[in-house]
Amino acid sequence: MADLLLELFSEEIPARMQARAADDLKRLVTDGLVEAGITYESATAHVTPRRLCLSLTGLPAKAPDLREERRGPRVGAPDKAVEGFLRGVGLTRDQLEVRDDKKGQVYFAVIERPGRAAGEVAADVITKAIRNFPWPKSMRWGSGSLRWVRPLHSILCILVGEEGASPVAIDIDGIPCGNTTEGHRFMAPGRFSVVSFDDYAAKLRERFVMLDAEERRDHISSQAANLAFAQNMELVQDKGLLAELAGLVEWPVVLMGDIAPDFLDLPPEVLQTSMREHQKFFSVRNPSSGRIEKFITVANRETADHGAAILAGNQKVLFARLSDAKFFWENDLRIAKTDISEWTRKLENVTFHNRIGSQGARITQIRKIARILAHELFPDLSQGDVEYAAEMAKADLSSEMVYEFPELQGVMGRYYLLAAGKSPDIAYAAEEHYRPLGPEDSVPVRPVSICVALADKGFSLGSFWGFDEKPTGSKDPFALRRACLGAIRIVLENDLRLSIRDLFDSAIQRAVEIRAAAEDEFRSMNDEERKEAVQDRSDNLLSFFHDRLKVHLRARGIRHDVIDACLAMPGNDDLVLLVKRAEALGEFLKTDDGENLLQGFRRANNILRQAEEKDGVSYEGAPDVKYAVDDSERALFAALDNAEATILPALEAEDFAAAMSAMAALRAPIDAFFESVQVNTDNAIVRRNRLCLLNRIREVMGRVARFDVIEG
Repeated sequence: MADLLLELFSEEIPARMQARAADDLKRLVTDGLVEAGITYESATAHVTPRRLCLSLTGLPAKAPDLREERRGPRVGAPDKAVEGFLRGVGLTRDQLEVRDDKKGQVYFAVIERPGRAAGEVAADVITKAIRNFPWPKSMRWGSGSLRWVRPLHSILCILVGEEGASPVAIDIDGIPCGNTTEGHRFMAPGRFSVVSFDDYAAKLRERFVMLDAEERRDHISSQAANLAFAQNMELVQDKGLLAELAGLVEWPVVLMGDIAPDFLDLPPEVLQTSMREHQKFFSVRNPSSGRIEKFITVANRETADHGAAILAGNQKVLFARLSDAKFFWENDLRIAKTDISEWTRKLENVTFHNRIGSQGARITQIRKIARILAHELFPDLSQGDVEYAAEMAKADLSSEMVYEFPELQGVMGRYYLLAAGKSPDIAYAAEEHYRPLGPEDSVPVRPVSICVALADKGFSLGSFWGFDEKPTGSKDPFALRRACLGAIRIVLENDLRLSIRDLFDSAIQRAVEIRAAAEDEFRSMNDEERKEAVQDRSDNLLSFFHDRLKVHLRARGIRHDVIDACLAMPGNDDLVLLVKRAEALGEFLKTDDGENLLQGFRRANNILRQAEEKDGVSYEGAPDVKYAVDDSERALFAALDNAEATILPALEAEDFAAAMSAMAALRAPIDAFFESVQVNTDNAIVRRNRLCLLNRIREVMGRVARFDVIEG
């Protein structure tokens, strides 16, 4: 058995591409080897800013011999047919075998190919992988034809067997290939040879290269936390920045510097965002004051002055960056304190979407929806405050700070509204109405924030649906899936009782009206046709909500068929009601009574459906107890009456547990009925009455959920 080591040494690979590149290299090479008959025991890929590495263990010395038989033309066939077959198999006529067949004798070619050496196969596979590597962006350099993310300097490829390491010959545009590589660019320049992966990894570490990306991440994280702790500070965690920094350095050296006193009073979000986006610095917070007072940077080399010169240079650049941020902050504060409405007036001239309208028009509609929501959800809440919060929620989009750092939208709005003397509820609505930004983000819980957040998401969803701008496949440029899931979470986690359809219907109506004034297809519609257009889009958007809700509920352990059984019921645009029903039904079906009752329902439903198809009539009429022959029939009549008398008020009170309990009482009478009587009896009157009784089972249980869509 042998091991294979491959390294592709280049200029710096962008950090965002590294993890995918390592996976792609592993996939391309291992798939190619297996396809050629070379198996392996294990495969490990590594990546640093300057190198892609793949280590394979347990390769055979050569691919297995191949023996293939091909059936050719019949004996006596035209010479051209035989000659064509011979060219295809690469044999001569005297090498063919003649075999008996059902229709006579035919030629057979037996092709035997000895397995190629592992090194030869690896060379072909690796060459193909390199030439067809799926970089998101690539470049060509020099006179060669190869495209790579950055200039590729050398290839290390060796096969390590019992007799030692031997280079694998790879010829690509004259790029050097052998058993050598380089260490750290600055701290250990020069090439060195390797004889195995362990030798390779050890010599790289001696030359200041940490090969493993996870080790670099852990080193940066632990050293940064230790430096902060030593100063009685705490590191502001940033997983994205940590991963990026691990992809920028081969030998991480963690350094901590001070932020000039001029900038310590800037909002911590401003400091953190500016340092992360411009300098790739971690923020270090003083836990007693909450201020960002220091930063941590990661250098790619050790220095004699222990990083003093690096920190001095970083602090100089940081001073300039934060001076800009301070200027934006102070200028924005001046406007916020004098006339913050100036920013909202500017939004009248900013396009939100070329069909939907300006940001100002968008805000007007959000304000209207928010007022309606406040009236429905929080009657004691000041509707004036809600309208003003909706009007000012996006004011900071006109600020210089948000223009420079768009990711601070909402956060800066909160600061500016507080500076303008507005109430905390109004100020926090500016920040919280964007939430949740992802599955891990919290939802707004302040009533004002809830109204503005739902209004914003409802308007966006309704408007884009009204203009037929829906997500398709993986494309969702306006983040409508996120908006939908956000609205679902806000409603459910705050236990809000509202019609989700009403949330977006007005926006759909407005979109259709705009299209009617501008587009020939809609202009020619009459009022009834426009109503149908609104209804179709509303139904489609509600279905989209239901699809997102299914994903959300499945993550909570509710079966998809249980969700479908509840979605088919009236009131399915009330998400809280829908989830309460689904949770109760899911728990009921986990019990023996629930499972057995489901089987009884299916038996009744199947018999009834078959009879209706056979007879061509519906058995929806009311059964009459006077035609009951067996005691089990009379008992089932009584049980259905009792169950319905309990289920109806329970459903009215939304006490689904009580409704399920009432249904559970039907299990024994239904089982006894099927054990005692034959539904399709010869007596036509009794048969019809029993079929109507089965329909009554379907109707009573159907008041709780659509049991016919439950899979079990």
